[in-house]
Amino acid sequence: MSAKMRLIATEEAWSIPEVAAQLREEVRGPTQSLDKLLCRGIYDADPDASGYGSMNFLDGLLDVEAKRLPEMDALGVDMHLLSLTAPGVQMFDADTATNLAALANDKLADICRKRPARFSGLASFAPQSPRRAAKEMERAINSLKLNGFILNSHTHGEYLDDPKYWPCLEAAEALGACIYIHPRAASDTLKGPLMDYGMDSAMWGYGVEVGTHVVRMMAGGVFDRFPKLKICIGHMGEAIPFWIWRINFMNSRAQAIGRAPKTKLSIAEYFQQNFVVTTSGVEDPLALRYTIDKIGIDNVLWAIDYPYQPMKPAVDFIDAFDCTDTERHALCHGNAERIFHIAPR
Repeated sequence: MSAKMRLIATEEAWSIPEVAAQLREEVRGPTQSLDKLLCRGIYDADPDASGYGSMNFLDGLLDVEAKRLPEMDALGVDMHLLSLTAPGVQMFDADTATNLAALANDKLADICRKRPARFSGLASFAPQSPRRAAKEMERAINSLKLNGFILNSHTHGEYLDDPKYWPCLEAAEALGACIYIHPRAASDTLKGPLMDYGMDSAMWGYGVEVGTHVVRMMAGGVFDRFPKLKICIGHMGEAIPFWIWRINFMNSRAQAIGRAPKTKLSIAEYFQQNFVVTTSGVEDPLALRYTIDKIGIDNVLWAIDYPYQPMKPAVDFIDAFDCTDTERHALCHGNAERIFHIAPR
């Protein structure tokens, strides 16, 4: 890879002490919520214990300059697209969530203004209060100059195909800003078989959860109402590129027999038109080549998933990936610049 190739990593987790403190309070006490169990391991764990606490993700989330930036420098990563890590503000009551989203956006904008060549950011919003969320989304783009939005999938077990959340989609479409739908733990109605063998999080459950979300959006006709809405999903598309033929075929059958609403386009067409995917946490060259060939090079972006994934293997992966110069420029920075309105270098 050329030494001058710009590297923009597009799913890079971050947090603020105020959100961390609120999550610490939220997860204390007995619970069967997968989100609370997972967050307890990050925000309220004994660092000497086993589990997520031993991996010390929280320090990586709260840090920007002490460790993250020097590691970026050492590995030649030019920019992190930062976003408030899952579950963001979506476990809180509406007032708390709205206030913390605004605070996080203010602090993120400060980081981006301080180091505009190194950090860009995705704004948080609180779907618990959709109309207030839409106002915050407008502020985040128009006043704070952030680069898009982060949504940590379901809100109280509900998805964006529910019309009550459509003020958020209307705002994103009007602003021309992409919503990155990031995983969180499965809802209570989905979690049962995922609770054993470590399947509840990144191993399997996260992909199942986000995949369910976006298939609901496509099958439910969301993109007929918002045809210009752009959605980003990570982890090489949460398996959807690999299943899209069957999803598309079975949805067409469901429409024909009245089990799904008639839509203007097919699921395959919506996925091509309204979605982009990142490589975050999937460093498999065969998977990347398939995804590019299936949905097009203009729809695939490189990402690390820091601090949950280490930086160096992700950099080595994209450096070694066999592709054309045009593909490499698109993967490493061109698509990120276009989708997330990042100024070209």
